[in-house]
Amino acid sequence: MNIQDKMGDKPVILSPMAGYSDKPYRRICRDEGSAASITEFVSSEAIIRNVKRCFEMLEYGESERPVIFQIFGYNPDSVLEAAKRIEVFRPDGIDLNMGCSVKKVAGKGAGSALLKEPQKVKKIIGSLVKNLSVPVSGKIRLGWDKHSMNYMEIAKILEGEGAWAIFVHGRTKTMSYSAPAMWDEIGEIKNAVSIPVFGNGDVTSLSEAHSKMEQYNLDGILIGRAAMGNPWIFSGRKLRDLTLEQRLPLILRHMDYIVDFYGEDHGITLFRKHIVKYLKYLPDAADYKNRIMQTKLADEVRLILTEKITR
Repeated sequence: MNIQDKMGDKPVILSPMAGYSDKPYRRICRDEGSAASITEFVSSEAIIRNVKRCFEMLEYGESERPVIFQIFGYNPDSVLEAAKRIEVFRPDGIDLNMGCSVKKVAGKGAGSALLKEPQKVKKIIGSLVKNLSVPVSGKIRLGWDKHSMNYMEIAKILEGEGAWAIFVHGRTKTMSYSAPAMWDEIGEIKNAVSIPVFGNGDVTSLSEAHSKMEQYNLDGILIGRAAMGNPWIFSGRKLRDLTLEQRLPLILRHMDYIVDFYGEDHGITLFRKHIVKYLKYLPDAADYKNRIMQTKLADEVRLILTEKITR
């Protein structure tokens, strides 16, 4: 069974986001219906240097399958060596990030900077496909800027070199998130290639994801920012409509996953950024947040969130 078949007929997936799509949050989103797990991107150079944090970012549970490891890098030899090293952890696929626009990545020739070098893209993808035993995909933007929107050239390279799929963020690098995603261009890619194409950009609900799939004949949708603090998006529920009592089981389960993975002290510190978003639209959100920010104990967080409900 290939990756696409494992995802089901209407795959909507948590988009990999630095600092958010770690193992605990991917697991929560899979619980709610995200069709696959794609890891936070990891540096090929750091993998080669055996940086412990990189391997922690690639940890996953069997319930998350299909699991795709996402890596980034600019040197074809280093990217291949890194991919070979992590292939032994049995991911369902490996994805090359060509979409990250942040300076510390793109400024060093990786991420979206690769879009400026189509022949390097060809070399990297071709080498990965030839030398790995797992499927290879590419996450791209539409180009570096509006004057160099070479998404069709890059898509054709990915298809020609044997990538199983293309994940497309409908913006250029220089657009960052400053303008609406361009879905017509994503649709153009889908019409031009024979491999699966997944769209990404500004999708805010499950119904909208399915609508985009149908409108542009896409094979799947990635949801990023709209899923932050809102894993219910994958089950079609609206955060605004959920009471604290309805949200609480998932929130506490996520906290338990985080504490189990990171330990209590570090885990609760990391959980704070999630709780701020989890409590959106609730009338007492500010009070809950202020009190939770003062503790690093899971039992205290649990007490703060449940005390009004259990009275």
